Amino acid sequence: MRSGLKRSLAIGASLLLSGLLAPLTALAKDPEPRRIGVWLTNSPSPLYYTKQRINAAVDELSAAGFNTLYPNVWSRGTTFHRSRWAPMEPALFQSDPNHDPICRFTEAAHRRGLRVIPWFEYGLMEPADAAVVGQHPEWVLQNRAGRSSVSMHGKDMVWLNPAHPGVRKRFLGLIGEIVQRCKVDGIQLDDHFAWPVELGYDPYTRQLYRQDTGQDPPELHTDRAWMNWRRRQLTGLLRELRRTLKESGQGSPYVSLSPGPFRFAYNHWLQDWEIWALGGLIDELVVQNYAYSLAGFEKDLQQPALTKSSSWGIPVEIGILAGFGGRTTPLPDLSERVKLAAARGHGVIYFYWEGLWGAHAGPEGAALRREGLKQLHQALP
Repeated sequence: MRSGLKRSLAIGASLLLSGLLAPLTALAKDPEPRRIGVWLTNSPSPLYYTKQRINAAVDELSAAGFNTLYPNVWSRGTTFHRSRWAPMEPALFQSDPNHDPICRFTEAAHRRGLRVIPWFEYGLMEPADAAVVGQHPEWVLQNRAGRSSVSMHGKDMVWLNPAHPGVRKRFLGLIGEIVQRCKVDGIQLDDHFAWPVELGYDPYTRQLYRQDTGQDPPELHTDRAWMNWRRRQLTGLLRELRRTLKESGQGSPYVSLSPGPFRFAYNHWLQDWEIWALGGLIDELVVQNYAYSLAGFEKDLQQPALTKSSSWGIPVEIGILAGFGGRTTPLPDLSERVKLAAARGHGVIYFYWEGLWGAHAGPEGAALRREGLKQLHQALP
């Protein structure tokens, strides 16, 4: 009797101990390496159009300590592959319509142990003269005056309605096809996955709001209840994206988001990224910080939503401007920004490829910047 009791106690103790140790073992796993990434795009860059350039770029990035690539796959109403949902980017079509730069990036990066997370830059935004806008005017958001187009990036743009079923189906289709075809490691949305706060007075949205609330939309576009209602529509699309990616089982369900600072993101774009992170709707947050001065950059790192992010259990990186157009961040300044971000536990994503050591490397030149960034990344804790 006693020997049986001892055996039972021993088994119970063993089970209890294994139960206690299991979470400790999980906690003891090596932490994920700090994310060091870069956005890659065709504008302005010849990078996308040949296999040789893509392979060379991935080799250089791997040697310099990068571990994640964010190639642009959706821009200016076109995509960088044959799609059933949108036209192919014109220069790619003219160069070689069978060349698929995103799959090429993925193959080259995976051989070197790098991740690839395609970036859907234009999100819900389309050129005003895009075919889909002419075919489906009921999909387009409007302001109180009934105007649809807004001037962005030197061109008239419109925003598709994230609450409209047709827009949702197309958006999910655009993302699903690249995830399934190229075996990428996730997808990234940015500040163009949004509902501009002044928009929402189109017939479809007015009808939907009346159906939900029994009232017409307020004349004041910054009315908090009206903002919250539209924010929930955008959140609903993100939730549907997550569910669709998980249920398809044909690619990674990993969703990265790259918004601006929280107050601006919510007040101007209705992106409630703190709630999205806490609610498990995103797997990674990359907050853009393109402040001109080092002091301004450091101040933006102290925004309340960002300082709380360490408790959210997801990677949180800072988007840093390396160089674009006429603005290049000198290497000493760039290094200080990276160190400030790393000191707060953040990885870094550079905007963009040509600003590292390419066309927008500035007077320092490619060789100095490439070696300097390599040494910087090796020294990060």
